[in-house]
Amino acid sequence: MRKFSNLKREKPLRKKLRNSATPQEIILWSRLRRNQLEYKFRRQHSIGKYIVDFYCPEKNLIIELDGWQHREEKQERYDKERTKFMESLGFKILRFWNNDINNNLEGVILKIEEYL
Repeated sequence: MRKFSNLKREKPLRKKLRNSATPQEIILWSRLRRNQLEYKFRRQHSIGKYIVDFYCPEKNLIIELDGWQHREEKQERYDKERTKFMESLGFKILRFWNNDINNNLEGVILKIEEYL
């Protein structure tokens, strides 16, 4: 079987994204890391040609954080294509706006826990 997850060619980009995380990614990662929700999460994990913000392999769960740029038409099309691809592989995607992290972090965590 051909490998399509965390390809070596994507490693420099994944590392760059981890090192330039948004404040909201840092906040959410502080709540997901070290099995705090009883499941292991990875951040900036590549699946096919896409890199997802957070990934829980045990539950096939992807968590994406979206900022204002995701409201632009081109980005919305890209996000829909990406979601369709991920769902076709059996992944569940939870999307949250950066404002959700800023204003309702506990609600975000609760929604993630409900899925887990």
